[in-house]
Amino acid sequence: MEIKKADNKPTLLELEKGKTYAWCSCGHSTNQPWCDGSHKGSEHTPHVFQAEETKTYALCLCKGTQNAAFCDGSHSK
Repeated sequence: MEIKKADNKPTLLELEKGKTYAWCSCGHSTNQPWCDGSHKGSEHTPHVFQAEETKTYALCLCKGTQNAAFCDGSHSK
């Protein structure tokens, strides 16, 4: 399965401190930026993480970030 860009810009979402999230790394989820299991049967897995604080984060949708699940500006390169 080839990685698919979900969008060419990040999405801004408020995450809750201590809550666990599963970010879609393959781009095929219909529930972006969250994993819906669309990667099953491929080499891709979701990036599971906990928010370090409650605040608004820029989450990567281009799937090119080197800092999963957070936007690092890869979409503009």
